[in-house]
Amino acid sequence: MAGKIRELTSNDFDKFIKDDKTVIDFWAPWCGPCKMMSPIFEEAAKDLKDKAKFAKVNVDENSDLAQRFGVMSIPTIMFFRDGQPVDKAVGVLSKEEVMKRVKEIK
Repeated sequence: MAGKIRELTSNDFDKFIKDDKTVIDFWAPWCGPCKMMSPIFEEAAKDLKDKAKFAKVNVDENSDLAQRFGVMSIPTIMFFRDGQPVDKAVGVLSKEEVMKRVKEIK
């Protein structure tokens, strides 16, 4: 993965989302729409590197996190503020939509 996108696990998830604006992509390697979302997510992360932190969670390897946040379909993009979920979108988003949602986080 390019740029500052981290791959999170159950061990480091809570610490990573604790502060600031955070955008998490819940995905799996076998998921076609996830593969479509990946370059969009990377571009948004690059453009918004000073405004939010970006990370990915492989739901196959971290099913506990998927269950905890009610991720039933992937890709699911979740937006957090200081550790609390504030927005959620299912499916492939445009870069503009990701950027708009990040800017709307208070």
